[in-house]
Parts: sequence; structure tokens; C-alpha cells
Amino acid sequence: MDFITIVFLVYTFIAFYFFFLFILIYFQNKDKFFYYPKAKKLYSLSIVIPCYNEEDHIGGTIESLLNMGYKGLKKIIIVDDCSTDNSYKIMKDYEKRYSIVKAVQTPKNTGNAAGAKNYGSKFVKTELIGFTDADSYPEKKSVNKMIGFFNDSQVGAVTSTVLVKNRENFIEKLQSIEYKVIKFSRKLLEFIDSIYVTPGPLAIYRRKAFEKIGRFDEKNLTEDIEITWKLQANNWKIKMCVPSRVYSVAPSKIKEWIKQRNRWNIGGLQTIFKYKKEAVNRKGMLGAFILPFFILSWLLGLFGIFMLTYRLSRNFILSFLSTKYSLEAQTAVLALRDISLTMNVLIFLGIILFLFGLFFTLIALSNVKEKNYPNIGAFTLGFYLIFYLLAYPMILMISLTKFLKRKRTW
Repeated sequence: MDFITIVFLVYTFIAFYFFFLFILIYFQNKDKFFYYPKAKKLYSLSIVIPCYNEEDHIGGTIESLLNMGYKGLKKIIIVDDCSTDNSYKIMKDYEKRYSIVKAVQTPKNTGNAAGAKNYGSKFVKTELIGFTDADSYPEKKSVNKMIGFFNDSQVGAVTSTVLVKNRENFIEKLQSIEYKVIKFSRKLLEFIDSIYVTPGPLAIYRRKAFEKIGRFDEKNLTEDIEITWKLQANNWKIKMCVPSRVYSVAPSKIKEWIKQRNRWNIGGLQTIFKYKKEAVNRKGMLGAFILPFFILSWLLGLFGIFMLTYRLSRNFILSFLSTKYSLEAQTAVLALRDISLTMNVLIFLGIILFLFGLFFTLIALSNVKEKNYPNIGAFTLGFYLIFYLLAYPMILMISLTKFLKRKRTW
């Protein structure tokens, strides 16, 4: 048995292990999937919106928050990070019309969302502090459903279901599938206290916990991952409210998509290196599961693209050499006796992996019902499972290269 075959078998075993782990978690907690507790009191809340050149979306985001219907919402603080478009003018207009809205501007461009968020957090005095991206649209009553989790004094943050708002072209439709699978997986991780990110489109933090851990890390490209790990490291619980939904604008072009995923991946690597000691010490779920899971996901992705490249290159070279030899020797390129209909065990395992992935994706999609969007077609789903997911390890390689070269721009 050659080395590559051994690696593939190990790869397959790990994939099977996590598949059955997640499926077991799902069926054990199926009845609690959409549960959210009722708030025991009216928690005061302020929501901060970081904004840079979002004149097309910022108005809609503010309107969504104004119409959300949470009585404890005291302030909507929009932070303009020195935009070069009309974003600041739009938010100042809202400030004049609504006393609950406060528009502020950073002294100079911070260069990332974390800087604008931290600047806006200085104006917050409420018990809870929430954050929404400037191109995200929380559903009505979404915050109301999240607040009850803070009845537990150990809960430091609550996240929501993030879905894709724009689904016009093919890349947007593919991302809409991905976001639903991510949402499903994140809720499963909550059941083992292992949520590793509180995404920017809508997350709420206990202000005491947020300030105690030092707010967002402005050097990290994915401040929403880093702060979650920081909360985990300080023994705060993270919860997810599945019925609370926020619709976010996803990249509509391949170049934008690659840029976003590179930022996510590089930020993830920054966070791994920052908290690597937690993995060594095996402290809490961060060290015992989240970090190993995160690192293993990276290794699986990189090994996947390595094995695919090796197999394709090997087959191409062997086919080229055998064809060249056959032509020079004037022999048949392919004889009937060389054709084998026996299925290779590696191909069989690959098919099983694909079917497991399909099963997992279908369960994830079945847990999201949307009235205003059409059902996902079979072609789109097939393309997502075969080509879209296959492209991601390639993005990991690009991200790793940029990380090693210290190309870490937001």
C-alpha cells in the first residue's frame, strides 16, 4: 500500500468520524434545534454598525433595525470609518429623523471593521451590545428571540442564523447553500459548547464580558472569530438562536468571493497562532475541541487538494508516456484486456463520502424554510457539492501563501 493511499484512507476515516459525530449530535438534539428562551427582563441594548462606503445598503440596514420591534433597544450607533461616498450623509439624515439613531465618524480610517466597532462601542452604556454589518438586514423580532439566552449569567454572546439576501446569479445561489450548511453546523457545535465564531451580520454580547476581554482585536482580519475564541478562553458561554435570522449581501463576483474567503482564512490562521497554547494545554472546549477541529479542517482541505493534484498529475503523465511509447512502438494504445470494470476501493470510498456529504447538506437545507425564495435546483446543488466545495481547498492554498508572505489586508 503506497503512502498516498494510506493518507487517503486516514482522510476518509476522519471525514466519516466527523460526519457520524455531527449526525449523532443532530438526532440527539433535534427537538431543541429551534428553541429559544423567553427573556426574564427587558435587557437594555445598543447596536453598533461599522460602515465604510456602504451608501447602497446602510439605509436599508438602519430601517431593518428601526422596525425590529425590540422595546429594549436604546441606541443604534452607526460608525462611519471615513467613507469616500455618501454613507455619512445618509446616516446623519437618519440621526436627524430618529432620536434613537446616533451617527459618529472615526478620526481617521481604521482600515478594518474591528476598529470601527471598537470606536462605536465607546458610546455604549447599555447592558448588552450588538453588532450588525452595514449590508445586513435583521428580520423583525430577530433580536427579541436572542435576548432570552442572556438569562444565564454565564452567556457572553449570542449569534444568529445568517442567510444570503442576494440570489440573482449563480455564485450567489451557491453561497446561499453554503450559508445554510454553515448555520446548521454552527448550531450543532453549540450543543457541545464549541461555537467558534459570532458572525458580523448580527451578534449580541454581554457588555461586561465584551469590555472585560478587551473588545475586538484590531490586528485580526476576522475579529468575529477572534473575540469568540477569547470569550471561550475566558469561560463565557456562546449560544446560537436559529429562529433569529439576518440576511446579508454576499459577493456577487468570483474575484470578490475569493477576496472575502482569503480574508476569512487568513484571519482564521491569525487566530490559530494567537491561541495555539490553548491546544497544547487542552484548556476548556477551545483547547480540547475548537482548536483541534479548526486545525484539522485546514489539514483536510490542504491534503485534499494535494491528493487531487497528485492523482491527476500522475494519471496524466502515465497516460502521456504510455501513449508516446505505443505510437513509437506501433502497438495498440488500449487493449480490451486492459479494461477493468472492477471498482477501485478508493473510488468506492469517494462515492460514499459524496453521498454522506449530500445527505448532510439535505438535512441542513431542510432546517431552513424560506417563503420569499425559490427552492434550490438539483443542478445548483450538484454543482455546489462537486465543484464549489472542491474549489475551497485551492483558496486555502492561496490564503496560506498570503499569510506566510504577511499579505494581511482587510
